[in-house]
Amino acid sequence: MWQPRRPPQEMATEPPRGAKSAEAERLPRGVQPSPAASAEEAEEDGGQVPFFNGCVPLSHQVAGHMYGKDKGGILQHPDGTVLKQLQPPPRGPRELEFYNKVYAADCEDPVFLELRKYLPKYHGTWSPPTAPNDLYLKLEDVTHRFKNPCIMDVKIGQKSYDPYASAEKIKQQVSKYPLMEEIGFLVLGMRVYHIHSDSYETQNQHYGRGLTKETVKDGVARFFHNGYYLRKDVVIASIQKIKEILQWFESQKHLNFYASSLLFVYDGSSQMTTAWLNDSTLVEKRRVSKAQGPGGNTLEYYNNNIRVISSPENGKLESSVGRGFSKMYALHKRHQSQISLKVETVEQDNLWKSSACFSQEHLNGNVIPQLEKVFCHRPTVVPESAEVEVRMIDFAHVFPSNTGDEGYIHGLKNLITVLQNILDT
Repeated sequence: MWQPRRPPQEMATEPPRGAKSAEAERLPRGVQPSPAASAEEAEEDGGQVPFFNGCVPLSHQVAGHMYGKDKGGILQHPDGTVLKQLQPPPRGPRELEFYNKVYAADCEDPVFLELRKYLPKYHGTWSPPTAPNDLYLKLEDVTHRFKNPCIMDVKIGQKSYDPYASAEKIKQQVSKYPLMEEIGFLVLGMRVYHIHSDSYETQNQHYGRGLTKETVKDGVARFFHNGYYLRKDVVIASIQKIKEILQWFESQKHLNFYASSLLFVYDGSSQMTTAWLNDSTLVEKRRVSKAQGPGGNTLEYYNNNIRVISSPENGKLESSVGRGFSKMYALHKRHQSQISLKVETVEQDNLWKSSACFSQEHLNGNVIPQLEKVFCHRPTVVPESAEVEVRMIDFAHVFPSNTGDEGYIHGLKNLITVLQNILDT
């Protein structure tokens, strides 16, 4: 059985500072900015200055050491793989040994063979030609097939420190997020594509550490919301993939994982989402729908919000009625007589009008599905599946064991519960 080296202490050493520039100080030895890359070329290439051999910093990294902020970081190789710089001993050699063991050509251990399904594919190591002793793990980029990848990094387990951590290290890790011992996971960062603005929302580790037991569900749900609605199809697919990983953990007593993460990836501009957004009746970017409600109230609908914007009774701007259609349903119940909605949609350089009339008899007491069809033409059935990746990453603290990894199992189960609660809300 695999027995990785287990030194008593972890000591990270840094090379002494020389006369390098601040930018060079952040780069690994042997990986330097390309002298041929001009500012204009970098702008044309999305603002990325190529490093040696055409490598660039991974633009969609959401957690961990990042170029421009830390000495280490993850690079994107021209062949589409990602390069993770080996950490100082013992963490780096331990992670390298883990990948070599799991992906050994002669591996026949069913535990490791099954585990491969849940990891990024491993393509060996890579070194810059000018610094052959600087090693990088060459790994699959699990985001490569997605047009607008939404990414979330979630650390799993009740302990983010390994069995050989010092008392000082334990205290430091526990103080960062005390709730982790109870719930078994921590959101380290996320990147979410918003369709209406064609932009990304990013959150770092401080966002995750700020989540409490009361807010963690909404905090995680944020990753699955595209600015228009919750991607329930992605939540469902994510739950299924976590359950598969959980099944592996419950069946093995070989390894214990500490400070390891799950990486979630899905496409923010999936084919189904694009189809919904292409419908002419859907509320689009820069489009606001206004309607005349009962009693002369003027209603505004935008991005799943309905609010009263003026009232003949007081002539003042009112506060938001609420998100979604539940408040509109309450409004409908208060006015049992016929509700007339004159929908006027205003768009830049384009004014068009349409009208719809609803009555108690026509709605049969169920206003919500009808309003959904008129205002945003949303499907009534959630797609059964979505293209989602959930992979295990970060293995600098993996140790042999003869017992199940109860801390990791606890975190997976709680994360599944949170995702299920998101669906049920």
